[in-house]
Amino acid sequence: MKMSTYFLTGAATALLSVSLLQAAPANAAEIDPSLSVFLDGRQLAFQTQPVIEKGSSLVPMRTIFEAEGAEVTWNNKTQTVTATKDGVILTYRLGETTAYKNQERLNLPVPGKIIDKTTMVPLRFISETLGNVVKWHEYSGSITISSARNYETAVEYGINLRVSPGKENDSDVIRMLPKNEQVHVIREINADWLEVQTKDDTIGFISAKPMYTDYASPALVDKQADELLAFGSKFLATPYEFGAKSGQTKTFDCSSFVQYVFNEVLAIDLPRVSYDQALKGKEVKVDELRKGDLLFFSARGLDIGHVGIYAGDGRVLHTYSKVQGVHFEDFDDGWKKRFVTARRLF
Repeated sequence: MKMSTYFLTGAATALLSVSLLQAAPANAAEIDPSLSVFLDGRQLAFQTQPVIEKGSSLVPMRTIFEAEGAEVTWNNKTQTVTATKDGVILTYRLGETTAYKNQERLNLPVPGKIIDKTTMVPLRFISETLGNVVKWHEYSGSITISSARNYETAVEYGINLRVSPGKENDSDVIRMLPKNEQVHVIREINADWLEVQTKDDTIGFISAKPMYTDYASPALVDKQADELLAFGSKFLATPYEFGAKSGQTKTFDCSSFVQYVFNEVLAIDLPRVSYDQALKGKEVKVDELRKGDLLFFSARGLDIGHVGIYAGDGRVLHTYSKVQGVHFEDFDDGWKKRFVTARRLF
């Protein structure tokens, strides 16, 4: 995942300022100055925490500008800072309520000042002037700043863009993202949710399940595999029943277990029987296995009659025994002699 960064960051904590804080129901003075600020998915660290004054945020000047890749110079005699990035020259004299962008005069909401020997400046106007997107998240008390100009991820199945990551009933819908719409993934919240920016500069959250977009990353795959195995582990010792009915959890056979776990965790709809499941996804070699891959074996005189989930570290999560039910087992020589193929679904 590529994260573009533009001069914006000032925007970041800037919108801790007026417009962002107005979006929050609490009074600005009550907002914790240690709130999290994310620039293009990366959390910013401030030696001096942002300060709210008259509805605007004051943030450490050099930290913000250097995080953005801007060249910063400070004239102690005139108390003037000059920040340069991509042909933009921003000049500001501490204590004043005006600044200049390439000779264009801009008004600031409050003047900058020195706090605890740190030069602090109000940066809301930077976000507005440079066109960066800043979003206050009420659910987490955090701010996202995005300088995205590339929209690399395609929606493959209509999905709701939501105001926060969480269960559907817990999060309001901003709008539906239709198939083929392009978005930028700002960051992976967890195995289930992505924070994204749309081309109309709306920031929100969408499901990370693989059916919805073509987005993929090793980090997300690892998170989703861990969630898949953790969910499957909830059914350890669940009794084995050949031909167990789909969609229930009192009993499983090998393929009904795989079908249920993949559908519940990743919304991947698999066929009921193992030899049909082996036609899905893409084939991978044994020495390329990763957590969450499906392993298929010969059984009961069939070329493919058994399936399990590769759990990493040479183990398989599966069921075939009335004595053990669902269990972890070593992918040992005995199983390797019966191994037919491995398939990757996410």
